[in-house]
This record gives sequence, C-alpha cells and structure tokens, in this order.
Amino acid sequence: MKLKYNLIIGILFLVSCTLTEKQMKEIQITSDNSKNHDLDNNDNFSPDGKWLVYDTRTGVGGIGGSPSVERVNIETAENQVLFGIPENKDYGPGAGAASYHPLENKVIFIHGLPVCTEANPYQQWRRSGVIVKDDRPNVAINMDSRDVTFPYTPGALRGGTHRHEFSRDGKWVGYTYNDAIMKHVEDSTGIKWNLRTVAVSNQQNPVAVDVNDENVQGTWYSAVVVRVVPDPKPGSDEISNAASDSWIGASGYSKPDGTKQVARAFIGSIRDKNGKPVDELFVVDIPDSINVPGEYGPLEGTRTSFPMPPKGTVQRRLTFTADSKYPGCGGVVRSSSDGSMISFQAKDQNGIQQIFLISPSGGEAIQLTDHSSGIQSGVRWSPDNQSVIYVWDNSIIQCEVSDRPFEKRFKRLTAKTAGAPSNLVWSNDGKIIAFNRSVSGGSSEPKNQIFIIRLE
Repeated sequence: MKLKYNLIIGILFLVSCTLTEKQMKEIQITSDNSKNHDLDNNDNFSPDGKWLVYDTRTGVGGIGGSPSVERVNIETAENQVLFGIPENKDYGPGAGAASYHPLENKVIFIHGLPVCTEANPYQQWRRSGVIVKDDRPNVAINMDSRDVTFPYTPGALRGGTHRHEFSRDGKWVGYTYNDAIMKHVEDSTGIKWNLRTVAVSNQQNPVAVDVNDENVQGTWYSAVVVRVVPDPKPGSDEISNAASDSWIGASGYSKPDGTKQVARAFIGSIRDKNGKPVDELFVVDIPDSINVPGEYGPLEGTRTSFPMPPKGTVQRRLTFTADSKYPGCGGVVRSSSDGSMISFQAKDQNGIQQIFLISPSGGEAIQLTDHSSGIQSGVRWSPDNQSVIYVWDNSIIQCEVSDRPFEKRFKRLTAKTAGAPSNLVWSNDGKIIAFNRSVSGGSSEPKNQIFIIRLE
C-alpha cells in the first residue's frame, strides 16, 4: 500500500547508488523527541505487517527505566500504548524488549517485578515475561511462573527471563535466563554463579506457585534447557554462559530420518586447553515434553544448584575455533526459516569480523561475507531464505546467499551515514525493513527513532 506521506511525520532520505542498484528511501516513522523508540533487535512487526512494537527505555535506567511498551502504525504513524507503568522509575519495574506473536495480535515483553525499590531494583534475575493482546491494552498475562520460595516448583523458574521469542508456530517461547537463587549463592561464596543460560516455555502443563512480592503466577510451563557451570573443564564442551540465542527454523531443523527437531541455537563460553574463555556456537535439541527431569538433577533446582534440563535435551557444540588464529564466535545467532543454516559472526583469516553459516547438524562453516572491515551487527534472514541483511560501513547491507562472487552478491540498501543504523528487523512478507537511528532533538538528548525502507 502506498504510504500516506501527509500523515507521516518523517524525513525522507533520497540517496544515490554506490553499486548497481539504487538505494532505498528511508522513511522516519516516529519523531517524538521526549522518548526512545527502541526495537531491540526483536520480532517487532505485527502479523499483518502494519504495526511495529517498541519500548521507551531511558538512557539511565535502560529497560528498567522504560515506562511503556507501544506500537506505531507504519502507514499512518498512529501511536498506541499497549502497556504502561504509571510513575515508573529508572530503577524499575520497567517494560521492554517486545516481540510480536507471529500469528496472533499480541506481544510479549520483559516486565520487572512489580515491587521495585532503589535498594531492590530491576535486575537480570528480577523480571519475567508478560503477554498483552492488542485489543486489551494494559491487561497483563504473565507468561512464565517465578518461585524463589523453597521448596521450589517444577515448571516455575527462580530468576529473570529476557529477550522472549515466540517460535514461528507460536507454541513455544525461548529466552535467556538468570537465576536469583544462584546469585545469592554467588554473594555468599564469592564464586561466580550468576551465569546466564537458556530456557523455554510451552503451555502443555499448568503450574501453580504461592504468589508474593517475589513470586509470579504464570500461564506457561518453563524449563532451563542448557546446563552451565562456573568453571568449565579446559578443553571440554562445558560452558559457563549461554546467550545470543534464537529458534532454529520455522519448525525446527530436518534430521537424517526426515523428522523435524525443535531446537535453539546459542553462543556458549567454553575454556580452551589453557583455560582461556572462548565463545563457540552451540545447539540444544528440545524434547516435545519438558516436564520430565533429566540426568543432571531436578527441573526446579535446589538451594545450591541450578534448575536442570529436562530429559531428552541434547546440547551440542557446532564450532571449534579455540585453536584457530582468531578464536571465538559472536552475534545474536539466527537461522534460515527452513532451518538448514545458522548464521553467526567470527573473524576471517585476516582478523576481520565476517558472517559465517553452518548447518545445525554440524560440519564445516561457510564464510558468507568478505568485507574489507568488520560487520557491525548480527544477521536477519529474508523470509524466502535467499538473502540476509546486516550493518556494515554504517549502512544496511543486503547479501545474497549463494556461491556467486561476493562483490556481485551484496549491495547497500542505505547510504553510509555518520551514525550506524541498528536493531534491524524484516517484515513477515519480506517487503519492509525497519530499524533504529539515533536522532538529535534540538536541546534534548538524541533519541532512538524508527525508520523503514520498502524493498523494490
């Protein structure tokens, strides 16, 4: 649909071509200089592609300081508050890092625990996921249950969940997790136990907890699916941190027998043979049912141990860069929608940060990009799996996934600017790319505004 330019408060950037095709016109969708409009690199487009959800985090408080989750119509620039926290402070509770459900008109986001003070503020281990429907703003549906009162409850977690992501069928939510009980163990022992890991939720099994200021009654069943330890054995596949995770494929990846496996890819921190930390790419296969305890211990954990993965989870390492010239992997990992390839960042033989691809079944990684300087963001895949977008040289780049010469596969979609765009997100139909730019607002501090480009 043609944009109604007279209703959009924006700036149109007409840019010239530096490669073989002309670059896209940037259209500024938001303009309120009193607040940020942060996309946070999530699934921000509504199912119909007409709305973008964002948070209003502050520079001091971050997500904890965000008083609202809002959405903006990309055709009319109409703004709606989906969830607001009256008199929110920089120390919390906060609401942010929002994502849309792929099929239904509802969003999920981080909410700090309702009782927050300067002495006990929003923290990594004091937050949970909340769902709000578009037609019922400010009506919070708690997704994950939280129970920090012993004895703990299977199906409830004991800390904080972050960067919630619906699976493409809407049946799962995946996220990173920090455990409050193990944070207290760290405080008492001096050993680092505040280790980030990965957890998932589904609606197969109800769970009930005793609600208080620190406990939350949720509507989904949750389980930690990645095992972390504070001191990984050098040269092993043990990890001390798991993050930058995402779902593999729209419905998992194909196993040799043709069946689909639900799985999540992530970056895990190992120790090389000399004990030095190295980040590597991992996959965890997730069973259909997550309510059966596995071999490492109870799902709910103990007073001195983490919640443990359910039976049937399989944690696998995909990359082995520890002995290379430039060890390590990074970026928020993403997969193609068919689940055949996972993208991640690593340095090439010249020490330049590039994008690589690898099968979730393992094997050799393929170097996708060959830029003369390092890329500046993670990857977002096109819905048809034919190309990816990312930020390089302060421009949004589109790169074809093929074996053609690299110089023929990539092009700039936006002109090089003084500040880099950020938080790229692709619409479900592949026709629109949204992103953030920091925009000065006269006497006020620069704020993140939302821009879009329409692909020809």
